[in-house]
Amino acid sequence: MTTQENVSPPFELLLKVFLPFAGGYYLSYLYRTVNAIISPDLVREFGLGPDDLGLLTSSYFLAFALFQLPLGILLDRYGPRRVNAGLLMLAGTGAALFGVAQSLPGLIVGRALIGLGVSGCLMSSMKVFTLWFPLNRLATLNGWLLSCGGLGALSATMPAEELLRVTDWHSIFLLLAALTFAAAGAIFLFVPERAAPRAPQTLIDSLKSLPAILRNANFWKLGLLVIAGQGVFMSLQSLWIAPWLKDVVGLVRADIGSHLLMAAAGMIVGAALWGVVADWLARRGVDTVKVVLGGVGASLVILALLALGVKSGTLALLFALTLFSQVQPLVYAMLSKEFPLELSGRVISTLNFLVFLSAFAVQWGTGLIINLWPVEAGRYADAGYATAFGACFALLLAPYVLLLLSRRAGASRE
Repeated sequence: MTTQENVSPPFELLLKVFLPFAGGYYLSYLYRTVNAIISPDLVREFGLGPDDLGLLTSSYFLAFALFQLPLGILLDRYGPRRVNAGLLMLAGTGAALFGVAQSLPGLIVGRALIGLGVSGCLMSSMKVFTLWFPLNRLATLNGWLLSCGGLGALSATMPAEELLRVTDWHSIFLLLAALTFAAAGAIFLFVPERAAPRAPQTLIDSLKSLPAILRNANFWKLGLLVIAGQGVFMSLQSLWIAPWLKDVVGLVRADIGSHLLMAAAGMIVGAALWGVVADWLARRGVDTVKVVLGGVGASLVILALLALGVKSGTLALLFALTLFSQVQPLVYAMLSKEFPLELSGRVISTLNFLVFLSAFAVQWGTGLIINLWPVEAGRYADAGYATAFGACFALLLAPYVLLLLSRRAGASRE
């Protein structure tokens, strides 16, 4: 069977295939960002320092990262329906454990299980779309999928804050656990099975291809920008921007929720915008690398302002930060073209592994830096935030300058 076949009416396929997988991806992004809005409750209830809070929230990224390399093998061998349903059962279990946890280790185990459980939502969705939908619809479907992720991030802002007015974070996570089990059941029970050619490759075989990827200079010139940039972006969006708004800017939870909502809106707009902009400019002879450099340059300016402790115009700044951060995923497609077709999947999974490992390190490292200053009246020190956000700026600036210099060196040789 080919992906061009339409064995069911398109609308029926959207109901049976797209919606269940999109629901899982929606939950994955909600889980990723919800700790930002509940962080004050976690700090108050468990007496967490910034280092503890950073480690707790970043455990999601570590578990997510570690599963990226075997994920592709499992998807090829067992299919996206079974793999994603099984993983989401783990996510639901993690959410339930998180909701009833009585200690920091319990929270970390629950959070890590959530990260492991949602680690396949994006890749399994893209895989199942190739099995059921015509190739000329994949770009549209993938765009819709990313928008569902943005809606998940949006739901973790003001809607979650409103829910906290009538219940507590424990109940929210138990509700999320129930929704996640329901999503897993919907994928397993309602998504039809379609066999794909089995890949004979094992994990060991897959790992043997890594040296060729890691020796490629362009992988690092372009990839480092995404590894650093997405690590910083996910670290801030999913946790640290909310405490910064409370401690440095002086906002209450309702206003923090509106700021996080604006940040999620920027992500949704950026996810839909940059691919269109890059394609339009490419048809007019503008290199996509220039688009990426322009977006990252704008992100660096905003990061510098946050590090300096700017307290005005923060709604617009957060919208712009997430908007311009969405230019970085363009590098995934650019890197895929640098390698033979048979290596493209492993290139993406390797880069994804490094991106989420970076998010873990940056999020925890930010907490470790902030923890160097004393906590006063439940507030983390302004100087701690300034230093940590300044480190994020430097982390992104380094590969940005490296890419600029390499392009100038290449141009001078031509």
